[in-house]
Amino acid sequence: MPFLLAAGVSAAIATVAWILRALSVRGALAALAVGTLILWPTGWPGCAVLGTFFVGSTLVSRIAARAAGPSDQADTQTRDERQVFANGGLAAFGATAEWIAPGLGFWLATVALAASGADTWATAFGSLSPRPPRDILTRRPVPAGTSGGVTWFGSSGGFMGAASVGLVAVTMGGPGPLLLAAAFIGQAAMLFDSVLGSAWQAGFHCARCDLPTERRIHRCGARTTLTRGRAWLDNDGVNALAGGAALVLGIVSWWLA
Repeated sequence: MPFLLAAGVSAAIATVAWILRALSVRGALAALAVGTLILWPTGWPGCAVLGTFFVGSTLVSRIAARAAGPSDQADTQTRDERQVFANGGLAAFGATAEWIAPGLGFWLATVALAASGADTWATAFGSLSPRPPRDILTRRPVPAGTSGGVTWFGSSGGFMGAASVGLVAVTMGGPGPLLLAAAFIGQAAMLFDSVLGSAWQAGFHCARCDLPTERRIHRCGARTTLTRGRAWLDNDGVNALAGGAALVLGIVSWWLA
């Protein structure tokens, strides 16, 4: 796709997302950059895959948020630039491999977006689970929304989110094995995300509300205290690391396919 067309389509989509409050102003600018880097080398098939990830993730997150009610652990439904780059930056980087080997960029962008979709869908479905989540490492019950907590309900949703991205990629002309690669690499990256969330992601406590949180500044405005993990590793950082793992697995699967 010509660069100017890729930038124009990305700008239009980012503007609509900003109007619908799915993106902040900076988030929309980040989406413009990410979208352009994906569409420029991969064209309309890349646009379809990116759209499937973004629209699907936004819808399931909003539906789940309304059904489950407000949660201190949930991110705002308006994505900022850090969330956009954490979830789509590696897909954009992978897409540029299309100029190295035709088909490789589309393959990598698909598996990276499948990983991000799996994480988002798992979080949304997990919030609706009838059973409390268990820490993926210790297997102990944890409060809903805790990093590293998993449920069968959430894991199933994550698989569907990854598979939906892969299905659209194949429908748009991608090779058949890409569906399996997207579904299973997305699922693997989602589980890796949970492991990182349990072992290293920062957790805080608000003394004023006596509640756990992932925020340095709680919603009540009080500064929180670090209770576990690494202070520098937040949810966006974990998402980026999981996306990087998906990209590596994507390269391996490309050569094996």
